[in-house]
Amino acid sequence: MTDTTGVTDTTDTTDATDATDVTHAGARSPAGRLVGKVAVVTGAGRGIGRGLALTLAREGAAVGLGARTGAEIDAVAREIVAAGGRAVAVPCDVRDRAAVECLVETTAATFGRLDIAIANAGGMHGFGPVSDVEPDDWWATHEVNVLGTLLTCRAAIPHLRSSGGGHILVMGSGARLRGGPGWSAYSSSKAAVFSLVRILAQELRSDAISVNEIIPGPVQTELADFAGATVALAPGAPGVFGGEWLKQPADVAEFVLGVLALPSRGPTAQSFSLLGRDA
Repeated sequence: MTDTTGVTDTTDTTDATDATDVTHAGARSPAGRLVGKVAVVTGAGRGIGRGLALTLAREGAAVGLGARTGAEIDAVAREIVAAGGRAVAVPCDVRDRAAVECLVETTAATFGRLDIAIANAGGMHGFGPVSDVEPDDWWATHEVNVLGTLLTCRAAIPHLRSSGGGHILVMGSGARLRGGPGWSAYSSSKAAVFSLVRILAQELRSDAISVNEIIPGPVQTELADFAGATVALAPGAPGVFGGEWLKQPADVAEFVLGVLALPSRGPTAQSFSLLGRDA
């Protein structure tokens, strides 16, 4: 185990077998909304996951960062530590059970508990008509979005129980209900995630563990890809695509903070959505 500033990765298999831990500690203001809490975030090296990790740390949480690309989560960890926060980085492919368990175990062991698990890592492979899509590519989407979510939740449950309860948040999508031609892999995987959230919420209700779905809608990255179209966007440029507010990762992270403010014995089996909102 290497002690440095904390980062963790996303979903790339390249670094997953090495599960190196990177830990950073720094002074944090007691004024944050999550002081004393410990969170784990998958897909934390970029995009929404990076925004979530930075925001949780800003609010006082210690954060375990997981993703496939170690260099990306290391950079996020350094940013957290430079701002006075705490983070541990563990390269992790969410399709790999041992790697996911390493991420969660390392986070809990480093910071003494676990209160929040965010299954954020996801992706899409095999875009195209069912008649043309390669089955292996189609299935790869389910491995990341469904199996990865299952493994993340499963690894977190015993630690959340030991902490007396907590929150599981899963990144969903409006495409689970209104996917279009070519979207069979992604839409069906997110429909499975929708069902998993409802079932898991029932199983964990008595443990004071809430299980909810976050539906961010379109979020600006280097490429905004949704509704069957890929649109290149200039960094930082505001915009609306398809009638939807095109959000920044920080917008989603602030929304998640509101959900985490709810008691763990509060709403569960719910979908909290930023879809259908204008700027």
